[in-house]
Amino acid sequence: MFIEQPAPYLRWLYPHALWRMDRHEKAVYLTFDDGPIPEATPFILDTLAHYGIKATFFVVGDNVRKHPDLFRRVVAEGHRIGNHTFNHIGGFKYLSKNYLKNAEKAQAIIEKVISEGVNCEECTSLEAHHAQAGADSNTHSSPFTPSLTTSSSRPLFRPPHGWMRHDQYQTLKKHYRVVMWDLVTRDYSYRLTAADIVANVKRYARNGSIITFHDSLRSIEKLHTALPESLEWLIAQGYAFRTID
Repeated sequence: MFIEQPAPYLRWLYPHALWRMDRHEKAVYLTFDDGPIPEATPFILDTLAHYGIKATFFVVGDNVRKHPDLFRRVVAEGHRIGNHTFNHIGGFKYLSKNYLKNAEKAQAIIEKVISEGVNCEECTSLEAHHAQAGADSNTHSSPFTPSLTTSSSRPLFRPPHGWMRHDQYQTLKKHYRVVMWDLVTRDYSYRLTAADIVANVKRYARNGSIITFHDSLRSIEKLHTALPESLEWLIAQGYAFRTID
């Protein structure tokens, strides 16, 4: 339970982050991290469409750059988008200014692909743009200023690996809704089978759970079985499905 469902004292590390939604509503919030990639994301989208479910995808900016059409499909099918940094980097391994720049770079590419529908090879020009913005320090009141949002509410951010430095968190929460989780299925673990993943969902899902899966190479083989079985069980239990807004 320490891993699958974070203990209360771990949630205190990021007290203003979203860990769980309304515990009085019989609803869950599916999230998928690390995509989009062609080996995993299409199956997940097809499965969600089959059941009429919308989810929240925390995308890696470099994957958006590599697979813009697939990313646009995620958006076109009505799923919510969140930022998962550009290179899926851990906050403890990087200086805060570099971590924040990486997140900003991801947000810029997310927004550019959504708003302009460009071939994301053009997005490489954003690196020069951000380098110039950093040089013109008088153009920004803050070192981290996301511009557009991908919905009518604040943009979302989830730190890779679930950790970041306190000062990174303090900056990010000013501009984003920081989203953690109430249940991580551990579909990425080589030690777990598809049956283990479904068992985690059955054991830990509850009202308001933010449930984390991954559209990644590590997860997809197991998700071919575990995702539809998990969804069917949640439906049978009477859960509604919501996106994080």
